[in-house]
Amino acid sequence: MPLLLAGLLLSGCTPAEDKPAKARTPVSAQALQAVMPAFDQQWAMRKLWEDGLAEVATYDAERVIYKKKRLFEYTQITVKEAFNQQFNVKTDDYKRDDLFPVMKINQFCSIQTDQYPYHYLTSLFFRRDQPVSLFKMSSSSQEWCGNTFKSIIDDGVNFEMWFHSYWDGQGDNNRDLRRDIILEDALPYTLRALRFDQKPSFNLTVLDLQQTNKATPPVYYQARLTTAEAPAADAAEPAWRVALVLAPGKESVYWFAKKYPNILLRQATWDGRTLRLKSVRRYAYWPK
Repeated sequence: MPLLLAGLLLSGCTPAEDKPAKARTPVSAQALQAVMPAFDQQWAMRKLWEDGLAEVATYDAERVIYKKKRLFEYTQITVKEAFNQQFNVKTDDYKRDDLFPVMKINQFCSIQTDQYPYHYLTSLFFRRDQPVSLFKMSSSSQEWCGNTFKSIIDDGVNFEMWFHSYWDGQGDNNRDLRRDIILEDALPYTLRALRFDQKPSFNLTVLDLQQTNKATPPVYYQARLTTAEAPAADAAEPAWRVALVLAPGKESVYWFAKKYPNILLRQATWDGRTLRLKSVRRYAYWPK
């Protein structure tokens, strides 16, 4: 008995071995089956994304803040990364056996107002072969009143948002989200994978914009998407025009280049946000 007790105590005090987490397979793709035929699931599997560089697209932008249009520069970065399943982030060890490829989309801007500047950074992650179903998101805002941070992750079981806000009534909390959604923030990436030649038209559920300084309850739009060839005057090169009616009086329009990789050329959303492509390059923006 003393030996058995000693053995139990010893085993209870011994730290458990840190084992890699099991693979996490998002199930949100199942909830989006109705819209999947309209998208090319292999869109991000092209050789273009294998060169180790990031696509850095810079836009002239407008957004209404304090009831005034603000002019600023908006940058969207699209790049392939290797995640590890244990920590669910970009790996530093490429010899691990739990790696999987993702596409990262970073959206950054700094907006000057009459009072003080606003800073936004949103990071969206999609499994490389799943351009429609969101795998992970984080979005933060910083201005003189405070910080707001929101994150969404699909762990294969839950699909939820955690948020930390300086606004009264919002504070620190989490909430479950519907699985059959496409984030409004993700449309500049996800819509690039449309099967444009088929001129798809379909219904979808859109979660309202998360690149804000608030953490209000989610708004789900039962939206209608239509695709058409853009008039030549709409864009500087041949383009597709994708219109999204979120609700009566709320229509957003996106223009994508016809040639691969179907870069977003213009955007005009119902709430006054606009983008117009200024430049695009492939670039190693990280220091060595």
